[in-house]
Amino acid sequence: QVQLVESGGGLVQAGGSLRLSCAASERGFTMAWARQAPGKEREIVAAITRAATNSNTADSVKGRFTISRDNAKNTIYLQMDNLKPEDTAVYYCAASAGYSEPSLYSWTYHYWGQGTQVTVST
Repeated sequence: QVQLVESGGGLVQAGGSLRLSCAASERGFTMAWARQAPGKEREIVAAITRAATNSNTADSVKGRFTISRDNAKNTIYLQMDNLKPEDTAVYYCAASAGYSEPSLYSWTYHYWGQGTQVTVST
C-alpha cells in the first residue's frame, strides 16, 4: 500500500501563489494532483510520468499550475500561481499503479493522500 502525504496548503489572497508537496512511501508511479471543491466532483488538475518526461495539465489551470517531481526525494510538487477564488478546494495527491501516461482521469489512480485545504480569498 503506497502512502501519500500532502503538505503546503493554506489561505492565500487571489493572485498569490502556493506550492504543494506530496511525499510518497514508494517510487516508480505516475503521479497526479487532484482537487475537490464542495459540491463538485473530484478532478485531476495535473499529472506527471515516473521519469518526469511528460506531464499533462487540465485546461482549468493551464498556464497557472505546474507539476514537477524529485525522484530522489520521492516527492511531487504543484506550483500554483495567480490563484483564483475558484481554485479553493481540498487538493489530493494520487498515484497510478498501472498507467504510464499522465492521465487526467481520476479512475486511473489507485492510491490517494488525505488531502490539504487550499483557500483563496478575494
